[in-house]
Amino acid sequence: MRLFVSEGAPGSLPVLAAARRAQGRAELLISTVGPEECVVPFLTQPKVPVLQLDNGNYLFSTSAICRYFFLLSGWEQDDLTNQWLEWEATELQPALSAALYYLVVQGKKGEDVLGPVRRALTHIDHSLSRRSCPFLAGETESLADIVLWGALYPLLQDPAYLPEELGALHSWFQTVSSQEPCQRAAETVLKQQGVLALRPYLQKQPQPSSLQGRAVSNEPEEEELATLSEEEIAMAVTAWEKGLGNLPPLRPPQNPVLPVAGERNVLITSALPYVNNVPHLGNIIGCVLSADVFARYSRLRQWNTLYLCGTDEYGTATETKAMEEGLTPQEICDKYHAIHADIYRWFNISFDIFGRTTTPQQTKITQDIFQRLFSRGFVLQDTVEQLRCEQCARFLADRFVEGVCPFCGYEEARGDQCDKCGKLINATELKKPQCKVCRSCPVVKSSQHLFLDLPKLEKRLEEWLENTLPGSDWTPNARFIIRSWLRDGLKPRCITRDLKWGTPVPLEGFEDKVFYVWFDATIGYLSITANYTDQWERWWKNPEQVSLYQFMAKDNVPFHGLVFPCSALGAEDNYTLVSHLIATEYLNYEDGKFSKSRGVGVFGDMAQDTGIPADIWRFYLLYIRPEGQDSAFSWTDMLLKNNSELLNNLGNFINRAGMFVSKFFGGYVPEMVLTSDDQRLLAHVTLELQHYHQLLEKVRIRDALRSILTISRHGNQYIQVNEPWKRIKGSEADRQRAGTVTGLAVNIAALLSVMLQPYMPTVSATIQAQLQLPPPACGILLTNFLCTLPAGHLIGTVSPLFQKLENDQIESLRQRFGGGQLEESLELKVITSPPRRYTKLEVGGRVMVAGDTLLLFPRQKCPPSQQLERL
Repeated sequence: MRLFVSEGAPGSLPVLAAARRAQGRAELLISTVGPEECVVPFLTQPKVPVLQLDNGNYLFSTSAICRYFFLLSGWEQDDLTNQWLEWEATELQPALSAALYYLVVQGKKGEDVLGPVRRALTHIDHSLSRRSCPFLAGETESLADIVLWGALYPLLQDPAYLPEELGALHSWFQTVSSQEPCQRAAETVLKQQGVLALRPYLQKQPQPSSLQGRAVSNEPEEEELATLSEEEIAMAVTAWEKGLGNLPPLRPPQNPVLPVAGERNVLITSALPYVNNVPHLGNIIGCVLSADVFARYSRLRQWNTLYLCGTDEYGTATETKAMEEGLTPQEICDKYHAIHADIYRWFNISFDIFGRTTTPQQTKITQDIFQRLFSRGFVLQDTVEQLRCEQCARFLADRFVEGVCPFCGYEEARGDQCDKCGKLINATELKKPQCKVCRSCPVVKSSQHLFLDLPKLEKRLEEWLENTLPGSDWTPNARFIIRSWLRDGLKPRCITRDLKWGTPVPLEGFEDKVFYVWFDATIGYLSITANYTDQWERWWKNPEQVSLYQFMAKDNVPFHGLVFPCSALGAEDNYTLVSHLIATEYLNYEDGKFSKSRGVGVFGDMAQDTGIPADIWRFYLLYIRPEGQDSAFSWTDMLLKNNSELLNNLGNFINRAGMFVSKFFGGYVPEMVLTSDDQRLLAHVTLELQHYHQLLEKVRIRDALRSILTISRHGNQYIQVNEPWKRIKGSEADRQRAGTVTGLAVNIAALLSVMLQPYMPTVSATIQAQLQLPPPACGILLTNFLCTLPAGHLIGTVSPLFQKLENDQIESLRQRFGGGQLEESLELKVITSPPRRYTKLEVGGRVMVAGDTLLLFPRQKCPPSQQLERL
């Protein structure tokens, strides 16, 4: 092999640093060539770096060369690294090119240079901080680290452009830069001249597109219209002219919804929320809201769709919560199930079923699957050493043990898995374990338990994955997580617990035990469906006709992509398994995490008290949906998106289109005589509509929302250029032109109302009511843009859709949800509750029961000693 590099060529930095990976693996000759030397014979322009392979082929992409060197060393590709490389190419490089051009060619400094790239630097810093890992893809250096370091080094080697507040980025950059291969690469390419060594190279490059005649701005740029063929324009016009006659009949409502042979049958689940936790915004966007968008979209496509969810109600956490609140476990489940249902109802989640797991059907189906596994030899028995809290007088479930991870030293590892390194843990392996309820140190005791023999099922799982994953819409993080589990080798996992509140184990000698929640929680989807219809098996034992979409946050992937499939495959009963596993990353709150106890973040039961409508919450959460990487809720950003994207863009366009019909044409849609420019707009809207469909079919929910906003921007620009408010006062030709522009604009508004329905259902219905959109057009979304409001159609009363969010309003909410909920009076609050059989006083949390009075104390404002004094 021969590697060609050039002094002053930034792409040479990462390839030289990566070349060490090939040492000892292959013979490599490194040649330094001049910037004008044409190394690749079939390229007309000089190109470096270039790797000439032994077979005569050439690699001349920086990341491709680096990847080749890493693969030679035995490195295994992973999805996270691939995501970073895609981000580097599409997001970082354009911004970095602009920054380097400003600095080296134009001689600018300071914020002029840092501005274009600041957002990208902040993204890297946040990703490193949230993962708490020294490198981009984990605990060890990866291909992503070398490629991004090589791209950033020319700029960041000057401390002036490495912001001090980005501590994680600073630490990462110094760590990678200090490695000998990177130091040698920098010396070879920059020759101790720093970034100025790049000047000859950069002067020969095209001026970055972001600098051509435009000032740097954080405002959304206008989208460039795609080039259209005459055939595309003609097809769009033909579809438009067919109008409402092109709509198929609406699917008649079914109850219950059941699969139909020959149709597309879509079964959608949201990860079951644990009953005694009030969901925060991250929980809501992670599974429930994302699934709701896809369910609503599926119905608009006339697919036969069933969407279900419910509360996961068994386990130690329920018992503990019941003890805290002086209720029985069933009462606590009833109480919090209602709270969850109210929250999702307010957020307008369109479940066909919102059930629960504490039902006879759950017991029946779980025990049947277990008995089938047991009879086929997939269940083991073994003695388990467990942690028992003597102070609480019970064995501790994994989620109620916390300690130091034996693998990475993380101090808040759970008893089943470390959130930092992701490794599975047995609770007894934790160092310095603590009971999360009382903080005492538990002791180890032995107990007989049952295990699912995952190693015996591993081959079946791998065969199923080989058939399922190609062509599916499993998210990259879900694929990576499952591959990681399989790479490490599956281990038998305990499926029973020493509890009373759970699904009983139907086996002699285990009558005092229940199934562990991670074994039977996913079976809850089946039992919830069985409580909806006695024909539930038509959904859950019908893989030939049903496509199963499951939505969750990434921490739920192993249970849905591995544990339940293994259980179902072992049961050998033709169960429907997940076709498309859709996992989000995490949503953080401002600069930290949601915390109910610290009063940080917005929880579902609080959002409705902010005065901000549910659809605005839906829009913003979907706009920042953590697809591919963690994201963060920001009050400032929410204000900006509401005021710019909703109020000034979408709302402004739809309101103007309707008002022009009302004001200039008496409420009747005017005649439309389309010019060639109008026809081109039809084609552009059609193109964006089809892009919206492509994205949602691949469950890229956040990106599809951008298509709606893009069409709205096209509409605003169309109105602004044609000025119908002026033309209506002119000649007959001008008045006709005003009518065409108004008619086309109000039809675009009608289309947007349907596209918006999965995202903002209340706003969608409001627009459709204002426009008096015919019912067939409200319930179906085709891939072509149709004229659904023909000339002569009478619209209703038009009014504004959105309200401006004010700075003082948002600042007040920021204070309130940044811990402000705890800034309440220290005076004791007394709430009368019905008499309970609990009479002892529990001091250690905020809630204590004394007789028939429930006492609430602000946790951080009143220590236990003072609580007792007040009592």
